[in-house]
Amino acid sequence: MKTKLIAFGAMVFSLLILSYNKVEPNLSISELKRLYSGGDYTKWPKPEVDSLVYAQGFEDIGILGKPEFPENNPYTEEKAELGKVLFFDPRLSKSGQISCANCHDPELNWGDARRVSYGESRQQGNRNSPSLMNIAYSKVFFWDGRAATLEDQASFPIQDAKEMNFHIDLATKRLNKIKGYKPYFKKAFGKEKLTQEEILKAIATFERTLISPKSKFDKFIEGDSTQLTNKQVEGLHLFRTKARCINCHNGANFSDNKFHNIGLTYYGRQYEDLGRYNVTGKAENVGEFKTQSLRGAAQNAPYMHNGLFPNLRGVLNIYNAGMARPKRKENQLNDTLFPTTSKLIKKLDLSQSELIALEDFIMSLSTAGYKMRPPVLPQ
Repeated sequence: MKTKLIAFGAMVFSLLILSYNKVEPNLSISELKRLYSGGDYTKWPKPEVDSLVYAQGFEDIGILGKPEFPENNPYTEEKAELGKVLFFDPRLSKSGQISCANCHDPELNWGDARRVSYGESRQQGNRNSPSLMNIAYSKVFFWDGRAATLEDQASFPIQDAKEMNFHIDLATKRLNKIKGYKPYFKKAFGKEKLTQEEILKAIATFERTLISPKSKFDKFIEGDSTQLTNKQVEGLHLFRTKARCINCHNGANFSDNKFHNIGLTYYGRQYEDLGRYNVTGKAENVGEFKTQSLRGAAQNAPYMHNGLFPNLRGVLNIYNAGMARPKRKENQLNDTLFPTTSKLIKKLDLSQSELIALEDFIMSLSTAGYKMRPPVLPQ
Protein backbone atom coordinates (compact mmCIF):
# COMPACT_ATOMS: atom_id res chain seq x y z
CA MET A 1 0.00 0.00 0.00
CA LYS A 2 2.80 2.38 0.96
CA THR A 3 4.60 1.60 -2.30
CA LYS A 4 1.44 2.40 -4.30
CA LEU A 5 1.00 5.74 -2.50
CA ILE A 6 4.61 6.69 -3.22
CA ALA A 7 4.17 5.73 -6.87
CA PHE A 8 0.92 7.70 -7.09
CA GLY A 9 2.58 10.73 -5.47
CA ALA A 10 5.49 10.53 -7.89
CA MET A 11 3.07 10.41 -10.82
CA VAL A 12 1.14 13.47 -9.59
CA PHE A 13 4.41 15.36 -9.07
CA SER A 14 5.55 14.45 -12.59
CA LEU A 15 2.23 15.64 -14.05
CA LEU A 16 2.52 18.94 -12.20
CA ILE A 17 6.03 19.51 -13.49
CA LEU A 18 4.98 18.55 -17.02
CA SER A 19 1.96 20.88 -16.97
CA TYR A 20 4.14 23.74 -15.72
CA ASN A 21 6.45 23.31 -18.70
CA LYS A 22 3.63 23.23 -21.26
CA VAL A 23 1.80 26.17 -22.79
CA GLU A 24 -0.75 24.11 -24.68
CA PRO A 25 -1.45 20.37 -25.04
CA ASN A 26 1.39 18.35 -26.54
CA LEU A 27 3.76 21.35 -26.83
CA SER A 28 6.32 21.78 -24.07
CA ILE A 29 8.50 24.86 -23.79
CA SER A 30 11.45 22.91 -25.13
CA GLU A 31 9.37 21.81 -28.13
CA LEU A 32 8.15 25.35 -28.74
CA LYS A 33 11.72 26.61 -28.57
CA ARG A 34 12.79 24.00 -31.11
CA LEU A 35 9.95 24.86 -33.49
CA TYR A 36 10.22 28.64 -33.29
CA SER A 37 14.02 28.72 -33.57
CA GLY A 38 14.21 26.12 -36.33
CA GLY A 39 14.35 28.65 -39.15
CA ASP A 40 11.25 27.21 -40.84
CA TYR A 41 8.11 29.32 -40.32
CA THR A 42 5.90 26.60 -41.81
CA LYS A 43 6.58 24.42 -38.78
CA TRP A 44 5.48 27.04 -36.27
CA PRO A 45 2.30 26.31 -34.32
CA LYS A 46 -0.76 27.74 -36.05
CA PRO A 47 -1.61 31.24 -34.79
CA GLU A 48 -5.03 31.98 -33.34
CA VAL A 49 -6.24 34.58 -35.81
CA ASP A 50 -9.82 35.71 -36.43
CA SER A 51 -11.29 34.90 -39.85
CA LEU A 52 -11.74 38.60 -40.61
CA VAL A 53 -8.01 39.18 -40.13
CA TYR A 54 -7.17 36.30 -42.45
CA ALA A 55 -9.55 37.73 -45.04
CA GLN A 56 -7.74 41.06 -44.94
CA GLY A 57 -4.39 39.53 -45.88
CA PHE A 58 -2.80 38.30 -42.66
CA GLU A 59 0.99 38.01 -42.53
CA ASP A 60 2.76 36.28 -39.64
CA ILE A 61 5.51 37.97 -37.66
CA GLY A 62 9.08 37.54 -38.87
CA ILE A 63 12.32 39.18 -40.02
CA LEU A 64 12.30 42.66 -41.52
CA GLY A 65 13.23 42.65 -45.19
CA LYS A 66 15.10 45.35 -47.05
CA PRO A 67 13.16 48.63 -46.95
CA GLU A 68 11.64 49.82 -50.20
CA PHE A 69 12.07 53.32 -51.59
CA PRO A 70 9.40 54.76 -53.90
CA GLU A 71 10.09 55.05 -57.61
CA ASN A 72 9.62 58.81 -57.51
CA ASN A 73 12.06 59.16 -54.61
CA PRO A 74 14.81 56.52 -54.94
CA TYR A 75 17.57 56.27 -52.36
CA THR A 76 20.86 58.08 -52.79
CA GLU A 77 23.46 58.57 -50.10
CA GLU A 78 23.64 62.29 -50.86
CA LYS A 79 19.89 62.73 -50.52
CA ALA A 80 19.84 60.85 -47.22
CA GLU A 81 22.70 63.01 -45.91
CA LEU A 82 20.82 66.18 -46.85
CA GLY A 83 17.68 64.78 -45.23
CA LYS A 84 19.58 64.13 -42.02
CA VAL A 85 20.75 67.74 -41.83
CA LEU A 86 17.24 69.03 -42.54
CA PHE A 87 15.78 66.68 -39.91
CA PHE A 88 17.92 68.29 -37.21
CA ASP A 89 17.60 71.88 -38.48
CA PRO A 90 15.29 74.07 -36.34
CA ARG A 91 15.22 76.71 -39.08
CA LEU A 92 12.38 74.74 -40.62
CA SER A 93 10.22 76.19 -37.83
CA LYS A 94 8.94 79.76 -37.59
CA SER A 95 10.87 80.50 -34.40
CA GLY A 96 14.02 78.72 -35.55
CA GLN A 97 13.87 76.65 -32.35
CA ILE A 98 11.95 73.47 -33.24
CA SER A 99 13.27 70.69 -35.50
CA CYS A 100 11.92 67.26 -36.43
CA ALA A 101 14.37 65.86 -33.87
CA ASN A 102 12.59 67.69 -31.04
CA CYS A 103 9.77 65.14 -31.15
CA HIS A 104 11.83 62.32 -32.65
CA ASP A 105 14.99 62.33 -30.61
CA PRO A 106 17.65 59.71 -31.43
CA GLU A 107 18.57 59.66 -27.73
CA LEU A 108 15.01 58.54 -26.95
CA ASN A 109 14.63 55.83 -29.60
CA TRP A 110 13.36 58.44 -32.07
CA GLY A 111 10.39 59.46 -29.93
CA ASP A 112 10.32 62.07 -27.17
CA ALA A 113 9.24 60.06 -24.07
CA ARG A 114 6.42 62.53 -23.36
CA ARG A 115 2.70 61.89 -23.07
CA VAL A 116 2.20 64.47 -25.82
CA SER A 117 4.81 66.64 -27.49
CA TYR A 118 5.72 70.31 -27.10
CA GLY A 119 6.01 72.58 -30.11
CA GLU A 120 6.24 76.31 -30.78
CA SER A 121 5.86 78.52 -27.67
CA ARG A 122 5.71 75.36 -25.53
CA GLN A 123 2.30 74.51 -26.91
CA GLN A 124 1.23 70.94 -26.23
CA GLY A 125 -0.15 68.77 -28.98
CA ASN A 126 -2.97 66.28 -28.56
CA ARG A 127 -1.17 63.05 -29.39
CA ASN A 128 1.90 61.06 -28.48
CA SER A 129 4.89 61.13 -30.85
CA PRO A 130 5.58 57.56 -31.95
CA SER A 131 9.11 56.42 -32.72
CA LEU A 132 10.35 56.86 -36.28
CA MET A 133 12.39 53.68 -36.05
CA ASN A 134 11.45 51.36 -38.94
CA ILE A 135 9.04 53.96 -40.34
CA ALA A 136 10.10 52.74 -43.80
CA TYR A 137 7.82 49.72 -43.29
CA SER A 138 4.71 51.80 -42.61
CA LYS A 139 2.06 52.13 -45.30
CA VAL A 140 0.03 54.93 -43.69
CA PHE A 141 1.20 57.72 -41.43
CA PHE A 142 0.07 59.50 -38.26
CA TRP A 143 -2.22 57.95 -35.69
CA ASP A 144 -5.20 58.80 -37.91
CA GLY A 145 -3.63 58.00 -41.29
CA ARG A 146 -3.98 61.51 -42.68
CA ALA A 147 -0.78 61.14 -44.76
CA ALA A 148 -0.49 58.48 -47.43
CA THR A 149 3.29 58.81 -47.92
CA LEU A 150 6.29 59.64 -45.78
CA GLU A 151 7.00 62.62 -48.02
CA ASP A 152 3.50 63.92 -47.35
CA GLN A 153 3.89 63.25 -43.63
CA ALA A 154 7.02 65.40 -43.41
CA SER A 155 5.08 68.52 -44.40
CA PHE A 156 2.46 68.35 -41.64
CA PRO A 157 4.61 69.21 -38.58
CA ILE A 158 6.24 72.15 -40.39
CA GLN A 159 2.85 73.76 -41.03
CA ASP A 160 1.04 72.74 -37.84
CA ALA A 161 0.45 75.77 -35.59
CA LYS A 162 1.25 73.77 -32.45
CA GLU A 163 4.37 72.15 -33.86
CA MET A 164 6.72 74.12 -36.12
CA ASN A 165 4.17 76.75 -37.17
CA PHE A 166 5.76 77.70 -40.49
CA HIS A 167 4.48 77.76 -44.05
CA ILE A 168 6.39 75.25 -46.14
CA ASP A 169 7.00 77.87 -48.87
CA LEU A 170 8.57 80.24 -46.34
CA ALA A 171 10.66 77.44 -44.86
CA THR A 172 11.91 76.59 -48.36
CA LYS A 173 12.84 80.21 -49.09
CA ARG A 174 14.70 80.44 -45.79
CA LEU A 175 16.77 77.35 -46.51
CA ASN A 176 17.56 78.45 -50.06
CA LYS A 177 19.13 81.62 -48.66
CA ILE A 178 21.62 79.67 -46.50
CA LYS A 179 24.90 79.47 -48.43
CA GLY A 180 26.12 76.45 -46.50
CA TYR A 181 23.25 74.37 -47.88
CA LYS A 182 24.17 74.89 -51.53
CA PRO A 183 26.81 72.07 -51.64
CA TYR A 184 24.29 69.68 -50.03
CA PHE A 185 21.61 70.65 -52.55
CA LYS A 186 24.02 70.29 -55.44
CA LYS A 187 25.12 66.79 -54.42
CA ALA A 188 21.59 65.56 -53.73
CA PHE A 189 19.64 67.14 -56.59
CA GLY A 190 22.21 68.69 -58.94
CA LYS A 191 21.25 72.30 -58.25
CA GLU A 192 21.78 74.97 -55.60
CA LYS A 193 18.14 75.82 -54.89
CA LEU A 194 15.45 73.35 -53.98
CA THR A 195 11.67 73.17 -54.16
CA GLN A 196 9.56 72.28 -51.14
CA GLU A 197 8.89 68.88 -52.73
CA GLU A 198 12.62 68.13 -52.89
CA ILE A 199 13.14 69.17 -49.28
CA LEU A 200 10.39 66.77 -48.19
CA LYS A 201 11.84 64.00 -50.35
CA ALA A 202 15.23 64.41 -48.68
CA ILE A 203 13.74 64.25 -45.18
CA ALA A 204 11.70 61.16 -46.07
CA THR A 205 14.76 59.48 -47.59
CA PHE A 206 16.70 59.97 -44.37
CA GLU A 207 13.82 58.68 -42.26
CA ARG A 208 13.64 55.50 -44.33
CA THR A 209 17.23 54.72 -43.31
CA LEU A 210 16.25 54.45 -39.63
CA ILE A 211 16.20 50.66 -39.43
CA SER A 212 16.63 48.86 -36.13
CA PRO A 213 19.43 46.29 -35.76
CA LYS A 214 18.35 42.68 -35.34
CA SER A 215 16.65 41.97 -32.05
CA LYS A 216 16.97 38.88 -29.89
CA PHE A 217 13.69 37.72 -31.44
CA ASP A 218 15.13 38.05 -34.96
CA LYS A 219 18.26 36.11 -34.07
CA PHE A 220 16.18 33.47 -32.30
CA ILE A 221 13.87 32.68 -35.21
CA GLU A 222 16.88 32.65 -37.54
CA GLY A 223 18.23 29.68 -35.61
CA ASP A 224 19.97 30.81 -32.43
CA SER A 225 17.83 29.18 -29.73
CA THR A 226 19.92 30.75 -26.94
CA GLN A 227 18.63 34.25 -27.70
CA LEU A 228 15.28 33.86 -25.91
CA THR A 229 14.66 32.53 -22.42
CA ASN A 230 12.01 29.91 -21.77
CA LYS A 231 9.76 32.64 -20.40
CA GLN A 232 10.18 34.70 -23.56
CA VAL A 233 9.42 31.66 -25.73
CA GLU A 234 6.24 31.18 -23.71
CA GLY A 235 5.45 34.85 -24.30
CA LEU A 236 6.06 34.49 -28.03
CA HIS A 237 3.62 31.60 -28.19
CA LEU A 238 1.04 33.46 -26.11
CA PHE A 239 1.47 36.47 -28.41
CA ARG A 240 0.47 34.32 -31.38
CA THR A 241 -2.29 32.38 -29.61
CA LYS A 242 -4.14 33.00 -26.34
CA ALA A 243 -3.15 36.66 -25.93
CA ARG A 244 -4.47 37.47 -29.45
CA CYS A 245 -1.83 40.20 -30.00
CA ILE A 246 -1.08 38.89 -33.49
CA ASN A 247 -4.53 39.83 -34.74
CA CYS A 248 -3.33 43.44 -35.03
CA HIS A 249 0.42 43.31 -34.36
CA ASN A 250 1.32 41.08 -37.27
CA GLY A 251 3.77 41.19 -40.16
CA ALA A 252 7.52 41.59 -39.86
CA ASN A 253 7.14 45.04 -38.29
CA PHE A 254 4.52 43.84 -35.78
CA SER A 255 1.86 46.17 -37.17
CA ASP A 256 -0.97 45.48 -39.62
CA ASN A 257 -0.88 49.13 -40.79
CA LYS A 258 -4.61 49.30 -40.11
CA PHE A 259 -6.88 51.25 -37.79
CA HIS A 260 -8.81 49.89 -34.83
CA ASN A 261 -11.02 51.21 -32.06
CA ILE A 262 -9.61 49.67 -28.89
CA GLY A 263 -11.98 51.54 -26.58
CA LEU A 264 -9.90 54.62 -25.74
CA THR A 265 -11.89 57.29 -27.59
CA TYR A 266 -12.98 58.99 -24.34
CA TYR A 267 -16.13 59.95 -26.21
CA GLY A 268 -17.87 62.92 -24.64
CA ARG A 269 -15.22 63.24 -21.92
CA GLN A 270 -11.86 64.83 -21.28
CA TYR A 271 -9.21 63.53 -23.71
CA GLU A 272 -11.86 62.84 -26.38
CA ASP A 273 -10.22 62.05 -29.71
CA LEU A 274 -12.28 60.77 -32.63
CA GLY A 275 -9.18 59.44 -34.40
CA ARG A 276 -9.57 58.23 -37.98
CA TYR A 277 -13.05 59.82 -38.19
CA ASN A 278 -11.41 63.26 -38.30
CA VAL A 279 -9.86 62.24 -41.63
CA THR A 280 -12.62 60.20 -43.29
CA GLY A 281 -15.79 61.67 -41.78
CA LYS A 282 -17.20 58.15 -41.58
CA ALA A 283 -19.01 57.10 -38.40
CA GLU A 284 -17.46 53.62 -38.47
CA ASN A 285 -14.01 55.21 -38.05
CA VAL A 286 -14.79 57.00 -34.79
CA GLY A 287 -12.12 56.15 -32.24
CA GLU A 288 -9.93 54.20 -34.64
CA PHE A 289 -6.15 54.66 -34.43
CA LYS A 290 -3.26 53.14 -36.33
CA THR A 291 -1.66 49.99 -34.92
CA GLN A 292 1.85 50.95 -33.84
CA SER A 293 4.81 48.62 -34.33
CA LEU A 294 5.91 46.68 -31.26
CA ARG A 295 9.55 46.66 -32.34
CA GLY A 296 11.37 48.71 -29.73
CA ALA A 297 8.15 49.11 -27.74
CA ALA A 298 9.98 48.65 -24.44
CA GLN A 299 11.91 51.85 -25.26
CA ASN A 300 8.93 53.87 -26.45
CA ALA A 301 6.92 54.68 -23.31
CA PRO A 302 4.43 56.22 -22.73
CA TYR A 303 1.87 54.35 -24.80
CA MET A 304 -1.29 54.79 -26.90
CA HIS A 305 -2.31 57.77 -29.02
CA ASN A 306 -2.66 59.99 -25.97
CA GLY A 307 0.28 58.63 -24.01
CA LEU A 308 -1.83 57.84 -20.95
CA PHE A 309 -0.14 54.52 -20.15
CA PRO A 310 3.32 54.99 -18.60
CA ASN A 311 4.45 51.35 -18.83
CA LEU A 312 3.91 48.15 -20.77
CA ARG A 313 2.38 46.28 -17.85
CA GLY A 314 -0.43 48.81 -17.66
CA VAL A 315 -1.15 48.31 -21.37
CA LEU A 316 -1.14 44.52 -21.00
CA ASN A 317 -3.39 44.68 -17.95
CA ILE A 318 -6.10 46.66 -19.73
CA TYR A 319 -5.96 44.40 -22.78
CA ASN A 320 -6.24 41.41 -20.46
CA ALA A 321 -9.39 42.92 -18.98
CA GLY A 322 -10.89 43.32 -22.46
CA MET A 323 -10.27 47.08 -22.78
CA ALA A 324 -12.92 49.74 -22.21
CA ARG A 325 -16.49 49.14 -23.41
CA PRO A 326 -18.24 52.54 -23.49
CA LYS A 327 -21.94 52.37 -22.61
CA ARG A 328 -24.48 54.76 -24.07
CA LYS A 329 -26.15 57.22 -21.79
CA GLU A 330 -29.83 57.98 -22.24
CA ASN A 331 -29.07 61.08 -24.30
CA GLN A 332 -26.77 59.05 -26.59
CA LEU A 333 -29.23 56.35 -27.67
CA ASN A 334 -29.58 57.84 -31.16
CA ASP A 335 -26.02 59.15 -31.44
CA THR A 336 -24.68 57.78 -34.74
CA LEU A 337 -21.10 58.64 -33.77
CA PHE A 338 -21.11 56.70 -30.51
CA PRO A 339 -17.98 54.50 -30.75
CA THR A 340 -17.95 50.72 -30.62
CA THR A 341 -14.87 48.84 -29.44
CA SER A 342 -13.45 46.50 -32.09
CA LYS A 343 -14.68 42.90 -32.10
CA LEU A 344 -11.03 41.85 -32.20
CA ILE A 345 -10.71 42.98 -28.58
CA LYS A 346 -11.72 40.28 -26.12
CA LYS A 347 -11.12 39.50 -22.47
CA LEU A 348 -8.00 37.33 -22.33
CA ASP A 349 -7.94 35.78 -18.84
CA LEU A 350 -4.14 35.68 -18.81
CA SER A 351 -2.58 34.73 -15.48
CA GLN A 352 0.07 36.92 -13.86
CA SER A 353 2.69 34.42 -14.94
CA GLU A 354 1.46 34.65 -18.54
CA LEU A 355 1.46 38.45 -18.42
CA ILE A 356 5.07 38.35 -17.26
CA ALA A 357 5.95 36.00 -20.12
CA LEU A 358 4.19 38.22 -22.67
CA GLU A 359 5.95 41.34 -21.40
CA ASP A 360 9.29 39.53 -21.44
CA PHE A 361 8.73 38.57 -25.07
CA ILE A 362 7.86 42.14 -26.09
CA MET A 363 11.08 43.25 -24.41
CA SER A 364 12.98 40.91 -26.72
CA LEU A 365 11.82 42.98 -29.70
CA SER A 366 14.00 45.91 -28.59
CA THR A 367 17.62 46.46 -29.53
CA ALA A 368 20.49 48.57 -28.28
CA GLY A 369 19.74 52.25 -28.73
CA TYR A 370 20.29 53.47 -32.29
CA LYS A 371 21.80 56.82 -31.41
CA MET A 372 23.05 59.43 -33.83
CA ARG A 373 25.09 62.58 -33.38
CA PRO A 374 23.32 65.69 -34.64
CA PRO A 375 25.08 67.09 -37.70
CA VAL A 376 26.82 70.48 -37.84
CA LEU A 377 24.23 72.75 -39.44
CA PRO A 378 25.12 74.70 -42.59
CA GLN A 379 25.58 78.45 -42.16
